[in-house]
Formats: sequence, structure tokens, C-alpha cells
Amino acid sequence: MPIIDLLERNAQMYGEDVCLVELNPEVQEERRVTWRDYELIESNPTLPYRREITWQVFDEKANRFANLLVSRGIQKGDKVGILLMNCLEWLPIYFGILKTGALAVPLNFRYDSAEIKYCVELADVDVLIFGPEFIGRVEAIADVISKGRILFYLGGNCPSFADDYDHLTANCSSKFEKRNLTDDDDAAIYFSSGTTGFPKAILHKHRSLMHSCKVEQNHHQQTKDDVFLCIPPLYHTGAKMHWFGSLLSGSKAVLLKGAKPKTILEAVSMEKCTIVWLLVPWAQDLLESLDNGTLKKEDYQLDQWRLMHIGAQPVPQSLIKHWLEYFPNHKYDTNYGLSESIGPGCVHLGMNNIHKVGAIGVPGYGWEVKIVDENKNTVKRGEVGELAVKGPGVMTCYYKDAKATNEVLSDGWLFTGDMAEEDEDGFIFLVDRKKDVIISGGENLYPVQIENFLSKHPKIKDVAVIGLPDKRLGEIAAAIIELFSGMECTEDEINQFCMELPRYKRPRKIIFADVPRNATGKIEKPKLRRIYQSARLVADQNEG
Repeated sequence: MPIIDLLERNAQMYGEDVCLVELNPEVQEERRVTWRDYELIESNPTLPYRREITWQVFDEKANRFANLLVSRGIQKGDKVGILLMNCLEWLPIYFGILKTGALAVPLNFRYDSAEIKYCVELADVDVLIFGPEFIGRVEAIADVISKGRILFYLGGNCPSFADDYDHLTANCSSKFEKRNLTDDDDAAIYFSSGTTGFPKAILHKHRSLMHSCKVEQNHHQQTKDDVFLCIPPLYHTGAKMHWFGSLLSGSKAVLLKGAKPKTILEAVSMEKCTIVWLLVPWAQDLLESLDNGTLKKEDYQLDQWRLMHIGAQPVPQSLIKHWLEYFPNHKYDTNYGLSESIGPGCVHLGMNNIHKVGAIGVPGYGWEVKIVDENKNTVKRGEVGELAVKGPGVMTCYYKDAKATNEVLSDGWLFTGDMAEEDEDGFIFLVDRKKDVIISGGENLYPVQIENFLSKHPKIKDVAVIGLPDKRLGEIAAAIIELFSGMECTEDEINQFCMELPRYKRPRKIIFADVPRNATGKIEKPKLRRIYQSARLVADQNEG
């Protein structure tokens, strides 16, 4: 069934129950409100720090936007772009789009004007709704993208080049005549993260969205009593598809703006959160705050917190070991996925497999997995190959890009571009991105393996390994190392630590600098290559 049926079911069964809460810590700080003032906040819902809606109101808001779209001529198969920061309106807007039979097209809130224009045109967007953070970026391209397109603005002081969403939806009916939709209908276009080039438009059907609901609920066992804390951006499949577990179980979720350790613990305390999805840097920051005494665990109400899970990047074993020292009763899971496989869960560790931390895990609910060589033949267990996945959540195609589609899809299998190996127990370990492999003196170096080793160093907060050009070896491995706050370290110390690695795997260059990550937690290696490969070439030319 289409995913909108779940929303309508929840509105009927749990209509008066709170389904979404928005917490804005910036407002909290301005008002000097702490989590101990929660009773005051709860008794005065007009405070801007905390907003909430019920399942009934969620459905009504979705219906109002659906009616507005229909009144503007939007039909089944049209495309509606969403350019918003996480907010209480985001998901009702998304579901309002789906109710009409149109496709939701979430946009990365970090896109500049040129990238917004590129994605709007690539996805054939008919309507774009944007928020106050994007007025300048949209205004710069409004003359171009407004031709044949409708622009809606969500927020106060609507700019002259857009129509006011709040005013218009207030005058629309809260009831919507249900459309005839099936699992085979197109539902959404997501964009790849662009870490290996310009974003590609990824087309998914309603079947994909429904399967992601089932995967999430099966993996993490959400019940009506759970409360999910959602911090990452909703434009990305990761955050939204984890929330789909809340949709399927009819439970509450909290949208938290900001990822400071204090803010996270306050939100868990205030809202009695039971499930929290973190990125590695956020988990590290939280542990560092507990280690140095900036935060004290006993100051917060955390007994109900049952599950912490991480995705989007390899997870150091040392991090989870450290985590369990503070939270020994927590279940833990790692989730692997791509936007092409409707986000997290095509491979996952599993809450009962904490002894295998370091692996991405086993095939997820309803998924098949294989590891293949360059000829697409399955490799022997223990050999490195490309990870391929197959299941109901695989994308339909890269929209308007048959060549790119044919490169990654074959007979229902999605070839991920990630290099992996399977151990004797059937657990899969990521080795690296196929395109990130460093060939040094004829040897293949897999940066993730070196990064995982370096992450065990007690002074290293984050690390990225990239290839730099070398006259003799072709490439050498360079480690960009970000230290924990207040730590000091030398190249000699790192080189000595790396003596445990085989000689050919040891990084030949050590760089102490920040490690940039995008909104989904992935290291921005193209940016690092642009910075350090250029510097290397200049240095070589000067030497010549």
C-alpha cells in the first residue's frame, strides 16, 4: 500500500496523540530556558522553543497543502521541491505532496544558488517551497526558475517573488479526496550526496518508501511507546527513513535543531527519548563532554534510552566500547545504506551483534547481498570485492540518466561502488569506496582500513586518508588527522603508532587539520583532494 495510508491510519487511531515535536535550542539559549523548566514549557505551548502537533493535525496539514497544490494544477507525476531546514512543517508538506500523486523532491539545505537551479531543472520540479534561510539563494535565481514554476514561501515576511504558504494553506480544506495510488507509482526523487561529483537524481516508487518503514521497524522494534530523537536533516533518506519506523508504529518523534552534546542530553531528558540516531562526530563530542566533566550523566533522565545507532560512515570499535562504559544497558546498531537503496538498512549490524562492531553487518530485512569481482562474479569469502544489494528498496533509476543507471543496476542488483569483504561468520566489512582506492607502487591501499586503525589512537578525534600524487610511486597515502580538543601530537608519534601496520599501508604524509564532513556524516574527500593534491603538485613543481 502507498505510505500515505499509514498517516491516515494513525490520524484515525491515534488522532489526539502527539506525533512530532520540534525543539529549537537557539531559542532556548536566548530565553535561558533549561530542561528543568520543562513543566513550564509544557504548560505554555506558545513558547517558540518547543512546538508539537498530533497525528490528526499532521494529517490535516498534509491535506491542506495537497489541496493547495491541486488548486494550482498539480497532478499525478508532477514534481514538488522542498528546500527547508528541519521544522514541524517539513513532514506534513512531504506527505501533502504524496497525497496528490506528485513526487516529493527534497533538496540539500547546503546547496548554493547554482546547485539549487541545477537540481530543480534536472528533476523537472514544477513547484518549489522554501524557507527564510534560503531567500537570498532563491532570489538570485528566481527570474530563471520561476518561469513555468510555482514558488511557495514558508515563514514570516513573504518575499515578493513567491506566494505565502501559511496564508494560502490556512484557506484550504483540511479534508482531501483520496487519490488512487499504488506501490508501483513514483513517489520521490532524492539526490545523491555529491561526494563523487555533481548530484544525481534518484527515483523511487511508493514501494521503496513502504519497504523502508518495514525495514526500520523490523530492525529496531519500535512500539507505540518509543520516542525517536531525529537530529540529521530530513532532506536526506537516512533521517526520514529512520523516522518511518515511528510512522509505522504510530509513535512520537522529536526534531532537534542542533547537535551539541548538552542539547542532545537535554532533549532525551525532556521528551523521554528511547531511540537516538547519531553520527560518529556527535557521539565523540558527547563522550568527550562526559570525559572532561562538562556534562554529568546523573544530571539527566536517561533510564528510558534503550537504543543508540549510527550510520553513514565506518564506526570505530573503540568508540562503541567507550560508549558502553557510560551506557552499559544500551542496545547498539550500525546501519548501512545509500539513497539509491532508500537509505539505511539494506545491511545492518543488528542489535544483538555488538560483538561484531566494526562490521556493517548482515543483509537487512527483505534484502539480498553479494560481493563481486570486476566481472560481477561472486568472490570467495574473505576476498575483497564490490558490494551489491537487491531488494524492494532499490531505486527505479537515475532520473533522465540512462547511462549512469546502467552502470549501477543489473538484473535488480544495485552495485554500490563500495569495496567490502565477508568474514567467516557472514558479517560484511567495508573496505573502501571503489573510487577511493589508492594505488601506490602497484599495491592497492584501502583508506578505510587505515582510517580504522588510526582512529584507535587516543588523541585522534577524526581522520581521513586520501591519495596524493607521487613521482615514484604514482600515489602515496596521506592522513589528515583532527585531534581532540586540547591534545597535542607530532608526526613522529603517529608514525611510531603506525609501525603496527604493514609497511606498505603506513601513511607517507601526516597532516594535522580539521576533517570536513557533509550533513550526512560522510568525509568530503573531493574537497580534501582539491586542497592537498594541488598543494602537493605545487610543491613538486617547485622542487623540479
